[in-house]
Amino acid sequence: MHKTDHRMELQQIRNFLTLAQELHFWNTAEKVYITQSALSRQIKALEEELGVTLFERNKRRVKLTEAGAFLRDKWLPMMDEISRIHRQAQRIHEGAYGTISIGYPGSVTYGFLQELIASIDQLFPDLKVELFEPTDISFEQLLLNYQMDIAFRRDPAVNPALQSIWLYSEHFALIVPKSHPLTQENFTGLQDVKDEKFITSGLHHNTFYVSNLRQIFDHYGVNPNIHIESDFGGVILSLISRGLGVSILPSSYSFSAPPNVRFITLPFQVDLHVIWRREDNRPVLHNVLREVQQVAGKFKTT
Repeated sequence: MHKTDHRMELQQIRNFLTLAQELHFWNTAEKVYITQSALSRQIKALEEELGVTLFERNKRRVKLTEAGAFLRDKWLPMMDEISRIHRQAQRIHEGAYGTISIGYPGSVTYGFLQELIASIDQLFPDLKVELFEPTDISFEQLLLNYQMDIAFRRDPAVNPALQSIWLYSEHFALIVPKSHPLTQENFTGLQDVKDEKFITSGLHHNTFYVSNLRQIFDHYGVNPNIHIESDFGGVILSLISRGLGVSILPSSYSFSAPPNVRFITLPFQVDLHVIWRREDNRPVLHNVLREVQQVAGKFKTT
């Protein structure tokens, strides 16, 4: 004998739960926007699939069986959980939930990055943000290895699997202790500090950032006496504040500078780009990229 292939659906269970509450076919049918006969067929199909009687029916009333009451009590919390899961899936689909990992150079920490994270937190409060400040591994490699989703970097993407957008440019600055006689007004060039001790990244490093530093020193014909090497701007600023030397850093470090250092703007600029995997089409990524460009607009100089 051929057996009808009934497949239990979520809507069937929802309609059963509504009927279990209403205990009235006509009221339930109106509530779930189907005909009474369609509701009766759904309940009958559900009973056949489960092999149990869910309701005792007569002309006057509908009553849950013991098996029906058991399923109602078990299914109700499950359906609430399914609804929560569906809402979560919608937030993921809309790019409002999940995790985004961001790599950045230290110079953007206290200006651009703070603005960006505050903005993301306001717009997408359920989004988890992971921040990395790598120094010994290339940002491109971290992106390609899926260890990072977005990177802020001083040079654009080279690898064809990656995409980048220029965000803004900022000036380099010579940083000296507050007690130093040199100011923006009497500064004539780096030759003014050619005999000073410098605290900076090692000029032997083969990075885009260091090539910018070498270009500045070459322009002024200065061979700096690098007394202390460090890739961490915060450390460099602290040492300058103790009078241990001078340095050249992007101007955005001024957002976090201790009060006893002075920034002297140099006629050289460094760019900031945002980079991501070209094939990454997740809504969460594009939501964050849109906000990145919005916030970057505040840092563009005319």
